[in-house]
Amino acid sequence: MITPAVMAIFLTAMLLTSVPQQLQAHCQIPCGIYSDNARVVMMLEDVTTLEKSVSMLNELVSKSDVQSRNQFSRWVTNKESHAQKIIETISNYFLTQRVKPSQDDYVERLKAHHAVILNAMKVKQNSSAKYTDALRVSVSALLKYYPNAAKPHQH
Repeated sequence: MITPAVMAIFLTAMLLTSVPQQLQAHCQIPCGIYSDNARVVMMLEDVTTLEKSVSMLNELVSKSDVQSRNQFSRWVTNKESHAQKIIETISNYFLTQRVKPSQDDYVERLKAHHAVILNAMKVKQNSSAKYTDALRVSVSALLKYYPNAAKPHQH
């Protein structure tokens, strides 16, 4: 006979293995534990990683040995994931939580956040420092909206 506890474990295991799991940048509930400034600083760290990725890709592009080709692929994957992480942070956190039509400077804020998404997309599509430079400028521009604060914002 199957006990309720065994059935619960079985159903939980089935659910966890059959439903794709995805981590989110924020839970979208008013928990009040996230720092907007920290999110921007984290995106700037991602930009630094993107700069390193682009640099390494340009260094490895002319090499044809297997190790260099392997490393090249890994740097491409790294570049893609960090650019996507920035896009998701803007989309899943800032545009859903922090940029609001009720703000007096809503259009300006919306444009500034959209610029980050566009520049991150360009970094995904290209391997030139001009795109990582533009991304750094656009992410840094968000610091004016989210200055370093002693405590996180309440949502």
